Amino acid sequence: MALIVQKFGGTSVGSIERIQAVAQKVIATCKQGHQVVVVVSAMSGETDRLLALSREISPQPGARELDVLLSTGEQVTIALLSMALFEMGCAAESFTGAQVGILTDSVHSRARIRNIDALRVSQALQDGKVVVVAGFQGIDEKGDITTLGRGGSDTTAVAMAAALEADECRIYTDVDGVYTADPRIVNKAKRIDRIAYEEMLEMASLGSKVLQIRSVEFASKYNISLRVLSTFKDGPGTLITNEDESMEQVLISGIAHNRDEAKLTIRGVPDTPGIASRILGPIAAANIEVDMIIQNIGDDNSTNFTFTVHRNDYCRGLEILQNIAEELGADGVAGDDSIVKISVVGLGMRSHAGIASQMFAVLAEEGINIQMISTSEIKISVVVDEKYLELGVRALHSAFGLDEGD
Repeated sequence: MALIVQKFGGTSVGSIERIQAVAQKVIATCKQGHQVVVVVSAMSGETDRLLALSREISPQPGARELDVLLSTGEQVTIALLSMALFEMGCAAESFTGAQVGILTDSVHSRARIRNIDALRVSQALQDGKVVVVAGFQGIDEKGDITTLGRGGSDTTAVAMAAALEADECRIYTDVDGVYTADPRIVNKAKRIDRIAYEEMLEMASLGSKVLQIRSVEFASKYNISLRVLSTFKDGPGTLITNEDESMEQVLISGIAHNRDEAKLTIRGVPDTPGIASRILGPIAAANIEVDMIIQNIGDDNSTNFTFTVHRNDYCRGLEILQNIAEELGADGVAGDDSIVKISVVGLGMRSHAGIASQMFAVLAEEGINIQMISTSEIKISVVVDEKYLELGVRALHSAFGLDEGD
């Protein structure tokens, strides 16, 4: 007997019929002799509906009350799924994040899990019940409801698997695994059978929307085997696990992209110690995350300082940078919110030279100009004009032998 954690996203539980279909999947796993903990999201569209309601009351609702509101979406799903299981003859018990004892910090809307008291869940499993847990939520030390941010149900599932020392955590979604590129862009993209935590972390951070990055971090930290599967189609999915020797034989595992990019530049600032801190300090103070950074030093002891931010932070970042430019006596500020990031990811890059030059040559052949470059041990990312996204991803996917049938 194994202990399996199954997580179903909003699309998977988007209607009563789909909730009933999920119940059948859960029962099928139970019939294989396994204990099952199910983590669910709110029904698709429910979180957006609740957000819209809040904005009818206030254009900027308080974070604490917003968490109270949004957490109700998952509470609806756990009750309905438990009812469906009961009607099919399967004993089940639902738990909110607070009832499970998911303790978080007090950062509303993007809280981080500190601890899980899994005693009630363990007892219910011993009593022969399926446990249905609300994803995306917890409570802080004051007993206030908190939420984990978009995609937080993935993190809940992996954290539950770690707390219960589960044998596997299965993430069910509307795709049947992790692909070598977005199949909506590359029709020859292939499903990856097995991928290392490190590669999946890079893919998630670089724009792959299959898994929330924090869930992969949790899985890696606690050595939890993750499997991404389709709710609507049977198949083996993609296993995310520790690196092994066979993985090193694959040069490039996938091509990731991110449309949510914007670029900010401050021109002609003094090239003096501490200038980067004076520029990025106010940006960080505004809770704006910076990704790629380039600093170009001129002959006149001045520098142009360029960095990328999330596109949602572009306008606010541009305003802050204009104020900084006045304080520093800079030549000016420029911005561009029509850029994208394209990345190649693979463990094989550690032992193979020439990947960067090949990537740059492929893009050059397609007439795609590279604006910024960032590298790590297993990835290379470039910023290009948004209009070249699909062309660039397809060209790289083909050049690195990832097309179906290669």
